[in-house]
Amino acid sequence: MSGVPRSRLSSRASLRAMPGLGGGPHQPHARPGLPPTSPLGRGPQTFPPGPSQRPAAPARPPAAPVVPGAERGGVAAAEAGGGGGDGAAEPRAAAGGDAGIRRAAMAQGAGPALRLLPALLQLLVLLQLLVLPAGHGNSTGSDSLYVSEYFSQSAQKLSFYSWYGNAKVFHFHVPEDTVLLRWLLQASRGKEPECTSMEVTVHFRYGAPPVINPLGTRFPANATVHPSYNISITLSSAVQNTTFVNVTSPAAGDWFIAAHLPEAAGRIEVKGFSTPCTYMFQADMFVLRLTDMPVLEPGVAMPQTIISPAKPLHVKIFVPKYTARMWFELRSCMTSEQKACTVRVVLGSITLPQSFQRIITCTGNVNCSLGLDSLPWEKWLQIMVESLGTANASVSMEMLTSFADCRPGSTSSFLNFSLNQSQAGSGPGSAGTGGSPTQSPGAALRNASDQRSFCLQNQPVVREDLDVVSVRYRLLNGPTVPVYSISPTLLLLNLNTGMDSGGSLVVNLLLNKTSLSQANATVVACLSAASPVLSLNTTRKCSTAFFQGYPLSVSTSSAEAMVIVLYPQTDDWFLSLQLICPKGQGECNTAEAKVTIIAYLTPCFNDCGPYGQCSLLRRHGYLYAGCSCKAGWSGWSCTDDTKAQSVGVQNLATLLLTLSNLMFLPAIAVAVYRYYLVEASVYTYTMFFSTFYHACDQPGVAVMCIMDYDTLQYCDFLGSVVSIWVTILCMSRVKKILKYVLFVLGTLLIAMSLQLDRRGVWNMMGPCLFALVIMIAAWCTPAAGESCQNGWLLPVSWNCGISIALCMQGFDAVAGYGGSCTQEMGPRQGEAEVLQRQQAYPFAVYHGVKRRHCYPSSWKRWVFYLLPGITLAFIAISVYAFMETNENYYYTHSIWHVLVAGSVAFLLPPRDKHKKPWAWSQKLTCRYQICQNDREELYAVT
Repeated sequence: MSGVPRSRLSSRASLRAMPGLGGGPHQPHARPGLPPTSPLGRGPQTFPPGPSQRPAAPARPPAAPVVPGAERGGVAAAEAGGGGGDGAAEPRAAAGGDAGIRRAAMAQGAGPALRLLPALLQLLVLLQLLVLPAGHGNSTGSDSLYVSEYFSQSAQKLSFYSWYGNAKVFHFHVPEDTVLLRWLLQASRGKEPECTSMEVTVHFRYGAPPVINPLGTRFPANATVHPSYNISITLSSAVQNTTFVNVTSPAAGDWFIAAHLPEAAGRIEVKGFSTPCTYMFQADMFVLRLTDMPVLEPGVAMPQTIISPAKPLHVKIFVPKYTARMWFELRSCMTSEQKACTVRVVLGSITLPQSFQRIITCTGNVNCSLGLDSLPWEKWLQIMVESLGTANASVSMEMLTSFADCRPGSTSSFLNFSLNQSQAGSGPGSAGTGGSPTQSPGAALRNASDQRSFCLQNQPVVREDLDVVSVRYRLLNGPTVPVYSISPTLLLLNLNTGMDSGGSLVVNLLLNKTSLSQANATVVACLSAASPVLSLNTTRKCSTAFFQGYPLSVSTSSAEAMVIVLYPQTDDWFLSLQLICPKGQGECNTAEAKVTIIAYLTPCFNDCGPYGQCSLLRRHGYLYAGCSCKAGWSGWSCTDDTKAQSVGVQNLATLLLTLSNLMFLPAIAVAVYRYYLVEASVYTYTMFFSTFYHACDQPGVAVMCIMDYDTLQYCDFLGSVVSIWVTILCMSRVKKILKYVLFVLGTLLIAMSLQLDRRGVWNMMGPCLFALVIMIAAWCTPAAGESCQNGWLLPVSWNCGISIALCMQGFDAVAGYGGSCTQEMGPRQGEAEVLQRQQAYPFAVYHGVKRRHCYPSSWKRWVFYLLPGITLAFIAISVYAFMETNENYYYTHSIWHVLVAGSVAFLLPPRDKHKKPWAWSQKLTCRYQICQNDREELYAVT
């Protein structure tokens, strides 16, 4: 028997948005043509990034300090003290080598607990955010056109963290040409006594939801994870906290925020027994974008001017497809004072948690250049140039860019080959080679000569959507592809639909050892986003200009390799493969390797394993998946067995939770012995469904479900509450007809309430309290003597502690009297009272005049039955409501079963006096039957 089941505190997203920020998510508010001014008014302080969160990046000059009123090339989080002013800055780790952190929080202690911002504070924040930051301009100076936009999302109720479903995700889209991104983060807590100081952790990521690990668990074996960028918001004495996070030159596209409370305590809360504190979080996004950003043309020198150091220059250039390399050159740099200039050039945009902006510092009249390999294809590349000279001097320069194209190999031969194979038909044994015949040495030499004229070999890939966040990639030429040493083999994995970043991308490589002519050769591969790696044979590094890829390698000694990308960012992903020989590329010119490639996108890797459940989560229209682990397992894919339960412990838990229901057998036996057959049927029903519900509810391998889980759960809850209901009504000793009416009516109402809210505590407390009221009223009503034989009982009067009742028995006018009156009237006066009533009711029998008292009157009944039963019931409720946790559930809930069943056996009332115990021998048909007169001897009053 489960009663009201265990329930973790669930959270629902509040649908309340900030007034003035739009009625729904992603509703922009544009204000074009505003002049640039200071963002926060008092000037930020800059701190270097912490070593733990600083990503690996190419060497670059040290970051220059952020000038007051402008954050350059990094992330800034600002925190202003109570009252709305800017307070002292607090150091935080930054993403990117040149990023600075600044936090400002506004604490508000007054007002309702769940109001994120009072009206006056909202107005101050809006006025502050609508002021454009200084330090952003272009060659046109004051003619620059800025557009500010606001994107607001509804607040969500925060939860304590136990798995990814407890984190509240916010999804934003940053438009192109954005030069400043500012998040307004608002956290608040209720004013209940249960509310204490709390720390809210907020994670940021570009392109996909943040991959977080607050519990410090292990990830799957082949998963590579970059630490997320996060900040903490503390709710101490203040009810509300407002924090700003600034990102300059952010990457355009999807950005995600995830917020959560610290680790959950693990105690199982019964819904309705306690009032948890409410913590709310809301994230709004403010962007500032430049509408007339200059565009660089390849091969054309473009003159540009920086008006002042406070107004850096923003330009952009489009990177076409199949670009292998880009050269950027800055020349003829001169100040307005005819002095040598000093400028800093930043190429690329900020992405979190990793950022690989390329920075060069140019000094003097010497031309400054930078070459970049593997740039993002078919995207805009932002370039920011800022002057590091004197404040009053403008800087003029020329910018020149050029591209080196990559000529791809024609895919028509692969496609024609696939069509020819489909027409000719392939036998069962040809699947292992993917339809590629064994080449002769002459054919291999011809292929090698053809490859020298190409920089890559494309393999056509078909994307096949299977389900939500479920994609399979199928190669048209079969799963096996040839890999050479001269040029890389390239596969395009399309993940740019905007709905693919909520799963796990899995790529598996399997080398065919017999196809490798060079025994010491190795096939290296690189999985990267936005742009492929085309120089694996020379650099042997799996990194592009602005992205760190995921390396793989297979050889004769290790023929299989796998990589798992958790929450891959929305983009085009490329898999590059190339053959490398240890003694040089000369011996590999004619070599070829065949590699079988299996690539797919799945909601949860390995479906969370045997000890996890893959759940599909939703935030507005965005879907993502997460694993909910059980049986002590933990981790992103439920692969961490640090605290896992052994199979023996799982079997023990199942046996305890199921066999503990056998304690209802004594209660059933007592009920049958005392002729409470309806109650015994209810206890049997409860024992049966509670046993098999807990057998089906187990998290491990010891599971047995005889029917649908939801059906078992509902029947268990129904039987638990109805058992309590019929037990208390049976104790009340009301008339049978009334008792059975209450049985049926209460069961129907309980079934309805469980359908409405199965986990509500009042589903059990409501029937209990109502039945207790009936029982107390029945116990404390003046007794009217024994039951009337062959008639019906009519109460007549209560005088001086004496109750008199009439038993209507037709024309049998015999009166009976029992008891005595010891106060106002004596025995003779009591007899006169009976005679007077007999004259008024000549056809009545006066049966059972007793002293008035509450049932039960025997102290033995209280000491040996009622008090032990009530004690067991109170202990059971205490264990169920206050002691159960996720770790001790299997034995504390088993104790609940034993205590509740034992209390029922003690609390059942004795059988009626006129009913004898079960005598099975007397139930058989005999020749002679002894009849016994149960009529009590009455004292006749004449």
